[in-house]
Amino acid sequence: MKKAAWITLAAAAITGAAQAQSQPESAYWGGAATWKNSSGQCWRGGYWSPQMASPDCDPDLAPKPAPVAAPAPAPAPVAPRAAPAPEPAPAPVAAPAPKPVPLSVTLTDTFASNSAVITPAMRKKIDSEVLAKLGQFSSIDSVRVEGHTDRLGSDAYNRKLSQRRADAVASYLASKGVDRSKIQSVGSGKAFPVKSCPDQKNRKALASCLTPNRRVTVDVTGTPKQ
Repeated sequence: MKKAAWITLAAAAITGAAQAQSQPESAYWGGAATWKNSSGQCWRGGYWSPQMASPDCDPDLAPKPAPVAAPAPAPAPVAPRAAPAPEPAPAPVAAPAPKPVPLSVTLTDTFASNSAVITPAMRKKIDSEVLAKLGQFSSIDSVRVEGHTDRLGSDAYNRKLSQRRADAVASYLASKGVDRSKIQSVGSGKAFPVKSCPDQKNRKALASCLTPNRRVTVDVTGTPKQ
């Protein structure tokens, strides 16, 4: 009887120990040091459920950690703003071309009546009033020489006489170096008088009164020197 009682007590102790170990702290036998069989499989306890699966023992059933979002890529570096291109320099403004200027001279030292001969006084006048002033031009465009007469005589005669007077002055200018191709000589006859005189019986006195009309005008156009 004593032997039977001892076996019973031993069995109870073993059962109590088994019951104490049937309630492990984890779902697997062995607690923190999980027991594994020879195949490396963990021993599941009686409380095991898929919700208690361990990543080490049941990786396919264990809850997967939430994926960690990849960090946002660093923003692309902002290239420094290029300095604005400088404004182009304004195109140089060309200086305006000088405009031709006129030179007009009336030879008041006039011709004798019915004559186209240039007197010494007229030559002196041409030298000082025309030729000396041509130096103010860098180039000569044209020289117009216009001859005139008084009203004595016919229109045809006076036109020819005024032309001879213009030609005489033009030839003198050319002899002093003026380009003959730039000179135009014109005879205007008695068409443009500068003085009016009443009719007189004394023809010589009338011719003397009309003296200012027996003249030549010289008009020069050219580019002035800068």
